[in-house]
Amino acid sequence: MIKITLPDGSQRPFEHPVTVAEVAASIGAGLAKAALGGKVDGRLVDASFRIESDASLEIVTEKHPDALDVLRHSTAHLLAQAVQRLFPGTQVTIGPVIDNGFYYDFAYERPFTPEDLPAIEAEMQKIVKEALPVTRSVKSRDEAVAFFKGLGEHYKAEIIESIPATEDLSLYSQGEFTDLCRGPHVPGTDKLRAFKLMKVAGAYWRGDHNNQMLSRIYGTAWLNDKDLKAYLTQLEEAEKRDHRKIAKQLELFHIQEEAPGLVFWHPKGWQLWQVVEQYMRRVYRASGYQEVRCPQILDVSLWKKSGHWDNYKENMFFTESEKRTYALKPMNCPGHVQVFNQGLHSYRDLPIRYGEFGACHRNEPSGALHGILRVRGFTQDDGHVFCTPDQVEAEVTAFHRQALKVYEDFGFQDVQIKIALRPENRLGDDATWDKAEAALRAALSACGVAWEELPGEGAFYGPKIEYHLKDAIGRTWQLGTMQVDFMMPARLGAEYVDESSTKRHPVMLHRAIVGSMERFIGILIENHSGAFPAWLAPVQAVVMNITDAQADWVEEVRKTLVNQGFRVQADLRNEKIGYKIREHTLQKVPYLLVVGDREKENGMIAVRTRSGEDLGTMSLQGFLDKLRAENGPVA
Repeated sequence: MIKITLPDGSQRPFEHPVTVAEVAASIGAGLAKAALGGKVDGRLVDASFRIESDASLEIVTEKHPDALDVLRHSTAHLLAQAVQRLFPGTQVTIGPVIDNGFYYDFAYERPFTPEDLPAIEAEMQKIVKEALPVTRSVKSRDEAVAFFKGLGEHYKAEIIESIPATEDLSLYSQGEFTDLCRGPHVPGTDKLRAFKLMKVAGAYWRGDHNNQMLSRIYGTAWLNDKDLKAYLTQLEEAEKRDHRKIAKQLELFHIQEEAPGLVFWHPKGWQLWQVVEQYMRRVYRASGYQEVRCPQILDVSLWKKSGHWDNYKENMFFTESEKRTYALKPMNCPGHVQVFNQGLHSYRDLPIRYGEFGACHRNEPSGALHGILRVRGFTQDDGHVFCTPDQVEAEVTAFHRQALKVYEDFGFQDVQIKIALRPENRLGDDATWDKAEAALRAALSACGVAWEELPGEGAFYGPKIEYHLKDAIGRTWQLGTMQVDFMMPARLGAEYVDESSTKRHPVMLHRAIVGSMERFIGILIENHSGAFPAWLAPVQAVVMNITDAQADWVEEVRKTLVNQGFRVQADLRNEKIGYKIREHTLQKVPYLLVVGDREKENGMIAVRTRSGEDLGTMSLQGFLDKLRAENGPVA
């Protein structure tokens, strides 16, 4: 007798081994039809998986959180089958699930092009209508190698040959198509209804530029047509909001080939940067941080002591001078430890908080660079807290509340919190990691918030809290972090004297709220579509004359506003007022101030918004008060 325990706690007995699909059928025909797979004792499996002993079971339907991954994985196989039908001789390599979809890499006699995608997608739809059953089989490694070589799939055979000979491998078949895969997959191709192929790209075999270039086809897959349409609409909106296009339109910054992954900031873009930086500088001061500045390059001996050499050197830039090797800093933390190490600290001095707008450089692959969202040179609103173990929870709790206030000020209300846990490659022992992870959980519990845990995604020196923000069109961005580090202070000799006059290593908390300033500004551009709130806009208002007779009043208005700390420009060009209004509206300036003879005579200004709303005539003091009220976060 086998007992299957369902999520509601009820149990169903079976006299013999039973598949997930059979359990679903025993509950109801509707559930059997909807079943995409199952979760047996927490492990995701196919609907055909055979349960041999007592187990807990969740039936995976479209409502289950794992359903999308199963669908997308299966749609990748659907793509590969369609490609091989249309282009005989194509070899398939790898086809993983990625955010919002999947991709598959192919080796063919010519690169695939965007013009190939409609035919491939049509063939995929044909296979869906064929309702081919998807079946799983198991082969030994050597049997699998021989099988794929017999099919002419030499790339697949090479992958399998790198697997230990003792492992049995699962193969999935649908019609004439078979691929190596861990699964699970949907029971049949008819379950795959909402998908679209998105683009093609080149990709080197196994990511090595010395290997053959393959064709990568990207696709997206969803539970239904409604979700697919919503995603495609979001992509269209994202295209309109692309920070690179808006930056060109608003003259904020540019990037050029001579400096890949590095940013040339234009006056208005740098003004935007300064608003963000000065806001964050006030946050530093209000939170008890002392601002420091550390060198850009440090001898590699320091990076070896810190652990970066062993865990991060492939991402670092190096230079040499007088037979010494230096690294351009990818992070600010070792420098801050050097500041802490100057002089002896008592436990009464702790916590000590350092902040730095520290410029860092990381050797990102050129293919990963993306505007200012992914760069090689960036500046962080970086801070480090040196504290005792007993102070960790209070410091993390205070940071959490501070971070949420900052995000709210910048217009982000929907914030998800996650804890990234110990990675495979890490410093320290499990006991130390247990302590660090427990400290983060305790702090978040004290704040009364829920969080998600991300196994294996922590930094090599400690776990971290991550803050994921949802923007105006529903995209999620990971920004701030708070990391607990018991490793680096000891490795770099940081010490304080405790109550019993014993020297101890402090705990080091690594924190950033906006993270990379470049990336954060790129996110702000896209979130606001370049139409920043008045307090954040590079130019808050433009004063315009109708004729030359008002030029002196325009200049007086501009000077008064500038002297009050506002970012205001004058437009005295010999152009029609309608032309000026249109031009500055396209520049997304929040307020357009128009001055004619009547306004000059009465010491007034006519105020319009960039959306076209006429706010009527105001006194200069009245507009000053309005602008000051909207300048809340930086007032």
